[in-house]
Amino acid sequence: MTPKMHPEERQHGVAYKWIALSNTTLGILMATINGSIVIIALPDIFRGIRLNPLVPANTSYLLWMLLGFLVVMAVLVVSLGRVGDMFGRVKMYNLGFAVFSVGSILLSLTWMHGSAGALWMIAVRVVQGVGAAFLMANSSAILTDAFPPDERGLALGINMVAAIAGSFIGLVLGGVLGPIDWRLVFLVSVPFGLFGTVWAYLKLEERGMRTPAKIDWLGNLTFGAGLIAVLVGITYGILPYGHHTMGWTSPKVIAEIGGGIVLLILFGLIERRVPQPMFRLPLFRIRAFTAGSIAALLSALARGGLMFMLILWLQGIWLPEHGYSFSETPLWAGIYMLPLSVGRDDRVRGQLPAVDRAADQLRLLGVHAGDLPQWPRHGAVRRSQPDGHHEQPATRSARGRCGHGCDVPEQRDGAVDRDLLQPRDRRPLRKPAGCPLPRPLRTRRPARRRGPDREAAAGGEPVCVVPRL
Repeated sequence: MTPKMHPEERQHGVAYKWIALSNTTLGILMATINGSIVIIALPDIFRGIRLNPLVPANTSYLLWMLLGFLVVMAVLVVSLGRVGDMFGRVKMYNLGFAVFSVGSILLSLTWMHGSAGALWMIAVRVVQGVGAAFLMANSSAILTDAFPPDERGLALGINMVAAIAGSFIGLVLGGVLGPIDWRLVFLVSVPFGLFGTVWAYLKLEERGMRTPAKIDWLGNLTFGAGLIAVLVGITYGILPYGHHTMGWTSPKVIAEIGGGIVLLILFGLIERRVPQPMFRLPLFRIRAFTAGSIAALLSALARGGLMFMLILWLQGIWLPEHGYSFSETPLWAGIYMLPLSVGRDDRVRGQLPAVDRAADQLRLLGVHAGDLPQWPRHGAVRRSQPDGHHEQPATRSARGRCGHGCDVPEQRDGAVDRDLLQPRDRRPLRKPAGCPLPRPLRTRRPARRRGPDREAAAGGEPVCVVPRL
C-alpha cells in the first residue's frame, strides 16, 4: 500500500524530490559535458579563431582554456557551499544556472580572432566556471534537503552517474560538433541552460535551514592566489626560455612557483587559526582521508596529462597517418578516448556492479585474460586447489533458518588460503546471539587464558563455538 504524502510534498502530481533530482542532474550533466567537450574540440576552436595552438608562444592559451574553468571550480566550490548555507542553497543554485548559461552564450558569440579572441574566451570560461561551482556546491545539499535519509544514497548516486555520463557525452559531442562549427561546442549548452534556469526558479523550493556563518576571505584569497601562481609557473616552465628548450630556469617561473608555494603554506597557517576556516585541516589526521586525497591527486595528474597529450597526438599524428581526414579526427579521437574515461570515478565502482564490469572490460580491451592474475573481488575468499588449477572462490553455505545473520562458512576439502584474509578475519567466528546452532550449546568455566581467541564467559553463559578456519 502506497504511503500517503503530505500535500506540500507534491507539485502538480509529481513528488518534489524527483523534481529536485531531475533538475540537479541536468545541472551536473551540463557542467561535466562542458568540461570534456572543450578538450576534444580545442583544435577546431583555435582554428576557428585563427590561432595555431602548437606554436610555443600560443601554448599558454591552449592550457588556460582548460585550466581557467577547472581552477575556478576548485577554488570556489567549498566557499560557495558555505554561501549557500548562509543565503539559501536554492537561490545560489539558481544563480549558478543563470551564470553558466550567460557564459555559454558569450562564448558562442566570440567575434575576435588571434590572441584577443583567445583571451576573451579564457575570461568567459572563468565566468562559466563560477556558474559550474555554484551548481556543484549546492546540488548535493538540495538533494539532501529533498530526500529522506533512506533515499539520499540513491539520489546522490544518480547525480554521480550523470557526472560520469557527461564526460562520455562531451568527448563524442565535441568530436561531432567541432568539425561542423566550433561555436556549436558552446551553443549546445544554451537551450538546456535556459530551460534549467527557468525550471529551477519556478519549481525548486528552499527547504534547508540557513545557518549564520562567516566567509574565510583571507583563506580563499591565499588559496586561490597560491594555486594560480603555481599553475602559471608550470605553464610557462614548459615553454622555451633563452637557449633552453624549457623555461624552468627562468627567474619569472621560479618566482611564480616559489611565491605560490609560500602562499599555500600561509593558507595552511591561516586555516589553523581562523574560527570558521575554508577547509578543516584536521581532516588530514584521518589516514584513509589523507591516502584517498593523495591517490585522487596523483590519479588526476596522470589522467589529465595523458588525456591532453593523447588528444593532440591522435588528432595531429596518429589518425591522419592511418587514413583519417582532418575533418574526421575529432570524432574518432573522442571515440578512442572513451575507454580511458570509463571508470574514471572509482567511487561508483563496487556500488554499481554493471559499471564495475564494464570498466574492467574496456580497460582491459585487447589484453588476454589468461595473462592476468586472478585477484579476489567483492570479499570472495580464494581456495587452494590440490590439482594445481587456478584458485576458485570459496562458496558459502546456504542461509540458515534464522535469517541473514546465521551464515557459517562451509567446510570444504581444499584448505583456505589464510594469506588472503584480513587480520580480523583470522579470529574464530562467533555465532550471533539468538540464532539456533547446528549443535547443542556447551557451558564451560571461565577460561584462565584471556585473549582474542578465548573470552571468559562470566556466570557460565552459553558460548557459541564455531570451528576455526
